[in-house]
Amino acid sequence: MPQLNPSPWFSTLVLSWVVFLVIIPPKILAHAFPNKPAPKNTNETSTFNWNWPWQ
Repeated sequence: MPQLNPSPWFSTLVLSWVVFLVIIPPKILAHAFPNKPAPKNTNETSTFNWNWPWQ
């Protein structure tokens, strides 16, 4: 049964995982985002109560 012989596909499997785990993450993490996140405004906005005419 040839599918049980790991020699033809095991090296491809290992090489693909090496690429996914070693080569690609530094490239993704080095990506620079053009827009910096804006700091959250600490001032609370003023809220107002609605005037419901039927109450």
